[in-house]
Amino acid sequence: MRKADLVNRISEKTGIAKVDVLVSMEAFFKEVKESLAEGENVYVRGFGSFIVKKRARKIGRHIKKNEAIEIPEHYIPAFKPAKIFVESVKTNVTAETLAGMAS
Repeated sequence: MRKADLVNRISEKTGIAKVDVLVSMEAFFKEVKESLAEGENVYVRGFGSFIVKKRARKIGRHIKKNEAIEIPEHYIPAFKPAKIFVESVKTNVTAETLAGMAS
């Protein structure tokens, strides 16, 4: 599902104009991005958490030059779903459901 599909579904279910739904979604995404960029996690009860994860320093390989390179410690955005969200997916999604979506 793409963002446009999500906007359409929300608009149909709520009766809110698509433009207003899109503006609200964009504002939500912007706030999440800004909060994470400032190192602040975002918690949405019943849905999940947008968190900043720390990646430790490690040694990687530059394949073309066949040499070791140091990858410094850095931070990445991540999403951790709520338990109720995980359980909902576990009980409702099957291999047949996913196979039907791929075709």
